[in-house]
Amino acid sequence: MATMLAITGCAHTQQPERRVYVISQDAQGVGTALGTGGSGFRNCEAEQNECYDDCWKTEPLPYPHTERDGWFREHCTSKCLKVYMECEKANEKKARELKFSRVDDAIEWIRSHKAQVALGTVVVIAGVAFIITTGRSGAFVLAPLAL
Repeated sequence: MATMLAITGCAHTQQPERRVYVISQDAQGVGTALGTGGSGFRNCEAEQNECYDDCWKTEPLPYPHTERDGWFREHCTSKCLKVYMECEKANEKKARELKFSRVDDAIEWIRSHKAQVALGTVVVIAGVAFIITTGRSGAFVLAPLAL
């Protein structure tokens, strides 16, 4: 049994080395597709407010209503709360996407989503926190959050 374990290695996820990983030689294009939220996350409060404003301006009003009253306010509030909750779920999903079990997977994902991440984004790899940043030469790197 011990021989088998020594040959195959530990089945647990290995923690990555706490060193700087180069994602690309320059940071050009990083964050170019970001929404209004922080690290590529959507700004759910702003989306909810915009939904409410659009709803309140609806013409014509839903039948049989003829004025913007308490019912209409409740209608817009309910409608836009759904928009807010869907946005929050999307943000939660995106946050889970920034957790990886292997360094190679993280680097590949970041390379292919370069325009959607922001400098300062925290990425968790096998339980170790890294931060997306730039090196002295301007390289786009993934560095340990704490050395």
